[in-house]
Amino acid sequence: MFSSMKTLMSAAIRADQLMARSYAAKAATKAAASAQGKVVAVIGAVVDVQFDEQLPPILNALEVQDRPARLVLEVAQHLGENTVRTIAMDGTEGLVRGQRVNDTGSPIRIPVGAETLGRIINVAFYMVGPIEEVVEKAERLAKEAA
Repeated sequence: MFSSMKTLMSAAIRADQLMARSYAAKAATKAAASAQGKVVAVIGAVVDVQFDEQLPPILNALEVQDRPARLVLEVAQHLGENTVRTIAMDGTEGLVRGQRVNDTGSPIRIPVGAETLGRIINVAFYMVGPIEEVVEKAERLAKEAA
């Protein structure tokens, strides 16, 4: 009897600890979402970004500011206490050291709905070709394979 009560209490304490950790993680993610950094190195598609505050988690999406075309970076690695290594999802031409970068606070997300249903979306988040072209090509390839 005493043993099962002790096990029950232990399980309840662990559940409370997990909930507290989850709450703390959500709060940290929310705080990090507004974190701003700056580009410190660009080597092809690899971009190093330095943050003064908390580092964004691995797989978070970062957006480069002051750029005509949208450029999203995905955090791939933490380098020390204040720098992350990222992979650019589009070309890095014109990207310079010191350029501002914002943490989105979440991984890369692509909206879905009726407009995107059946469409091909490339790595830079652009829809490729009208849906009719996609369907026609798929049908043509299916006939050729038969």
